[in-house]
Amino acid sequence: MPLNVDLLKRLCEAPGIASYETSVRHLVRSELSGIVDELRVDTMGSLVGLKRGEGNRRVMLAAHIDEIGFIVKHVEDEGFIRIHNVGGFDPRTLVAQRVIVHSSHGGALRGALMPESKPIHLQSADDSKPPKLEEFFVDVGLPGSQVRELVDLGDMVTLDRTAEVVGDCVMSKAMDDRVGVFVMLEALRQVGSHRVDILAVATSQEEVGLRGATTAAFGLEPHIGVALDVTLAMDTPGAGKAATVSKLRGGTAIKLMDSSLICHPKLVRHFRDLAELHSIPHQLEILPRGGTDGGAIQRSRAGVPSITISIPTRYVHTVDEMVAITDVEATIALLARFLEDAHTRDYSL
Repeated sequence: MPLNVDLLKRLCEAPGIASYETSVRHLVRSELSGIVDELRVDTMGSLVGLKRGEGNRRVMLAAHIDEIGFIVKHVEDEGFIRIHNVGGFDPRTLVAQRVIVHSSHGGALRGALMPESKPIHLQSADDSKPPKLEEFFVDVGLPGSQVRELVDLGDMVTLDRTAEVVGDCVMSKAMDDRVGVFVMLEALRQVGSHRVDILAVATSQEEVGLRGATTAAFGLEPHIGVALDVTLAMDTPGAGKAATVSKLRGGTAIKLMDSSLICHPKLVRHFRDLAELHSIPHQLEILPRGGTDGGAIQRSRAGVPSITISIPTRYVHTVDEMVAITDVEATIALLARFLEDAHTRDYSL
């Protein structure tokens, strides 16, 4: 079955920074409603679906719906909008990007994201320094009086970029982690007979500290945690082979560790065995910096055996996050096979 690129595109293009995930949550809810037996939204804004098995073991899947973005913090007299980041950005990638200001009064304003600087025609050697995040502003092309009527402090600002097929890849803003959400949805469609209860959680506020997964795991008390997220594909010029975390077209990435968790060794072995048994392309991954929802689940209550399964992604935390279609397909297949087999092993140490 060919990859449902249209769904992945709709997921990536839906706006939703941490705590402002309403639009993408509605989209995910509409997709989950025909797959799971129960569906609800928790206090933190995470969407929780239950696909029943035999009720003896609960597996929590976590894929976060929030993207990195900004909120409005000030409107200058001239109409320029000052912003505060929600999530981590490399300021070098933001110069002259287009953004959308989502007005709380309704509607959206397209604008240019620019740093305080002189045009290149007027710059001297001393002016060519990397911009800082606090120097950026948004120009929506309107005078200050109109901007103040349309824009409130706290309004969401997202990057303005569509999802596109590029060669044998898909490139978009917010691939982190809408592709993980996509994998969760498609694996639930493909899974066959399963004995475990599957808790499919589209988590909120991951980009600001794994917050939605933390509270969801506490309330759901899973026996196993599986986070779905992107990882760095360092197979591009300038990265260096020794720093290669993963590579595109190398298959799904079975994580060994990141900054938030060391994956449970028996879960790592289970996923590796299933990948080999079913001839699913895969690679092992160590992410030196950066965390995932798996870390939040692992430390919930008295602890949960947890792992993260990753989709290799180039240019993470930019508007051009790129994944290979074959890697996405491999991740879907491996997750589906695990859910069918998740009742068979003992993860006690």
